Amino acid sequence: MARTKRTSTTSRPRAVASDATAIRAYLAKVPPEHRAVIERLRRTIRAAAPRAVEALSYGVPSVRLDGRGVVAYAAAARHGSLYPMSSAVFRAFAAELRAYDCSKGTIRFPYDAPPPAALVRRIVKARLAEVAERSARR
Repeated sequence: MARTKRTSTTSRPRAVASDATAIRAYLAKVPPEHRAVIERLRRTIRAAAPRAVEALSYGVPSVRLDGRGVVAYAAAARHGSLYPMSSAVFRAFAAELRAYDCSKGTIRFPYDAPPPAALVRRIVKARLAEVAERSARR
């Protein structure tokens, strides 16, 4: 059964697919030759943040804890992407991210050279610490 969500522009609820179904559908659209890399990234993120929940955010899979985004990831035609959702994390890991094409909020990596699982875990753990700190300040 689909959940319903109220939007701010209308009083009628709209149906939304469950988060798990939406993420499975997203991954099913990734070409098989790239899917294994994205699924490995997903498993690494989930192992580093076992209490976090997955959701689709801005059309890409993300991981949230206590309602706050931790990281997101995506598959593009020629590269995979990891979105740390934090400029502080980018600064903290700048030296290790030099090997990747980075922009303000995105780490892009070729499918044949994804970031090491240890680096992904450290990025996720750093984001979890930020989320916990912000939640504690509330």
